[in-house]
Amino acid sequence: MFQQINFKLLLTILFAIFFYSISYSQEAFLSLKKEKVNVRYGPSFESPIKFVYKKINLPLKQIDKKENWRRIIDFKNNSGWIHLSQLKKINSIISLNDKILFKKPTKFSKPIAKIKKGRVLFVQKCVDNWCKIKTKKFKGWIKKENLWGKIN
Repeated sequence: MFQQINFKLLLTILFAIFFYSISYSQEAFLSLKKEKVNVRYGPSFESPIKFVYKKINLPLKQIDKKENWRRIIDFKNNSGWIHLSQLKKINSIISLNDKILFKKPTKFSKPIAKIKKGRVLFVQKCVDNWCKIKTKKFKGWIKKENLWGKIN
């Protein structure tokens, strides 16, 4: 009886680990490839459009996948399905509040620009609590806190 209970417990633990690893491996950060992208209720072109993104390179978190469709969630917790052809892998992040862009990774460095909340940024590298980012106009360092997306 003791061996039977241990075997059932072992199977339960292995089953939980297996499904946890599958669901965890579904998660990845992607970004929008185009300026206008439809988000659908389900993973098909026949599924109705839920809403439309209008921000190229917006970072999104993939939480599920089905064939060529990816279920995503954004920094505001909006979710839905997007066709893979509308997504790309890129290190884009979004600022969740206003931030100061510095020349070097220290708050005593020269400030370069004010980064507004909701601005899409591209990560070049991260060191300690700082990330080197670029925008269309600027390159510099910002603190890691209050950023959403894949941070190295």
